[in-house]
Amino acid sequence: MQTRGDPKSLCDTGLVSSVPFGVYVHVPFCATRCGYCDFNTYTPAELGDASPDGWLAALRIELALAARRVGPGRRVDTVFVGGGTPSMLGASGLAEVLAAVRSAFDLAPGAEVTTECNPESTSPAFFAALLAAGYTRISLGMQSTASHVLAVLDRVHSPGRAPAAAAEARAAGFGHVNLDLIYGTPGESDDDLLRSVEAAVGAGVDHVSAYSLIVEEGTALARRVRRGEVPAPDDDVLAARYELLDDALTDAGFDWYEVSNWSRPGGECRHNLGYWDGGEWWGAGPGAHGYVDGVRWWNVKHPSAYAQRLAAGELPIAGSEEPSAAERHVEDVMLGMRLRPGLRVDALASDERRRAQSLCDDGLLTMAGDRLALTDRGRLLADAVVRDLLV
Repeated sequence: MQTRGDPKSLCDTGLVSSVPFGVYVHVPFCATRCGYCDFNTYTPAELGDASPDGWLAALRIELALAARRVGPGRRVDTVFVGGGTPSMLGASGLAEVLAAVRSAFDLAPGAEVTTECNPESTSPAFFAALLAAGYTRISLGMQSTASHVLAVLDRVHSPGRAPAAAAEARAAGFGHVNLDLIYGTPGESDDDLLRSVEAAVGAGVDHVSAYSLIVEEGTALARRVRRGEVPAPDDDVLAARYELLDDALTDAGFDWYEVSNWSRPGGECRHNLGYWDGGEWWGAGPGAHGYVDGVRWWNVKHPSAYAQRLAAGELPIAGSEEPSAAERHVEDVMLGMRLRPGLRVDALASDERRRAQSLCDDGLLTMAGDRLALTDRGRLLADAVVRDLLV
């Protein structure tokens, strides 16, 4: 992998490409830090002299520089505002974020525009204002409807607020609403998970994301596990819970389209599909990552450093790299195998095809025509399957 030491090289030439192009905007603000979270977020006490207003002014500059980089004629197919807690900006602040994207780029007709929200910082009026501003999709952090599970995760929303917020978004006119679940939290039971799935489905959403709890180093949860206050997630329990929620969602009319994502027909998240399926995107905001023209880069993390770089007329890039052809192949296999259609067999080298046949014999992969895909059992071991395929 070639590492580029001069981040200014990302602004040297304009580029035009036919692959899907998205814009990701990172909002680094949170009221409190959840115990399991290792995202680049800051509570008010950690911001120093940074502020949402200063962040928004810097974001406008970065987006203008980004548009110059990718060149005229490159339309944005998807926008995703994530965090952090974007809904802390309020509907007016999120409207300004989208206006900043539109000021720098042309949005393609029918562009998907998503924002993440904390259920506690939403309301019917909030959702109505977002719809009027041009957002088309809402993603809400739910995690669980069990209060004891939320307590382990240090989540501050009440158990019933997330599905209520999803119903409010639907009533406001949003056709696409997602709820995020976390399964395998210490103390969670099968019934806890099933009640959470039932609440999500009952809220009328067309998309559910479900992730196994990962204890990330440096988090409060990792410190509690290390001290023996809570047990680490159990792999066998995680596998059983995945099967449980997959069955429940399938029975409710959802289909999996990526290992951790289920939707009703037409409810797939186009922005995330861009990540998994070879698209390009500009990552704007502190700590955001982007990928354009074979170059991957990441921004400085702290909002103050981010704003200072942009005030000086520089892109706020902390580092960049250009993956080799072999590294891109590994990434393509890792990401493509997570999708329901899988990979074209001819995308694999001859030795990989031989290993793929062995994995088919073991019931972890299936070959249909010219495509290779995970079986239901293979989904439980997706990372290991990919490792065995690429060894």
